[in-house]
Amino acid sequence: MWVRDQAMDVNGCDPWLKEYVDFSKCFLIGSSAGGNMVFHAALRALDIDTSPVKIIGLIMNQPYFSGVERTESEKRFVNDRILPLPANDLMWSLALPKGADRDHEFCNPMTADGFLKEKMGRLTRCLVTGHGGDPLIDKQRELVKVLEARGVDVVAEFAEGGCHGIEIFDPLKAEALLKSIKEFVDTCCRCVNYEPAAAKSTL
Repeated sequence: MWVRDQAMDVNGCDPWLKEYVDFSKCFLIGSSAGGNMVFHAALRALDIDTSPVKIIGLIMNQPYFSGVERTESEKRFVNDRILPLPANDLMWSLALPKGADRDHEFCNPMTADGFLKEKMGRLTRCLVTGHGGDPLIDKQRELVKVLEARGVDVVAEFAEGGCHGIEIFDPLKAEALLKSIKEFVDTCCRCVNYEPAAAKSTL
């Protein structure tokens, strides 16, 4: 909503945004819990008039989802050095509404009711990335399948090995992630007849 107000010049638009940003070609991007936030923020934005801001892509890097039923990857990496299962359980117990379990839609939207799944089908194009050494990889793959089943255009990039947040520790993985994001952004912009201009960039 802040970006929308900037685009509408409510109380004055930031000069940098006014000069360089094309508000009709915006993206939501987040890693780990941020990827979960991107997903839910995009769902909420479907019911809000954000014009002239237009969200044309969602970028979820290793999005953080779980569920009551243990996935094979969670069981396989129960003592993972980055995200051990007890820590994962603790974080969800602190984050979810009182009395909710890990099948709450904030944690496990893949078990959501028909209304939420219908909304998922209205989401814009998504990039979902993950690594085989991440305890959350099975849930990330499940998210891709649910989105694709609802007709969402999903670019899924899952690499072997690695760990949760690998790009923080490995410069080559960070470089690969940035390349994937750049290609995704470029493709989304071309799909909406984007013509690059020297004084424009995406937000």
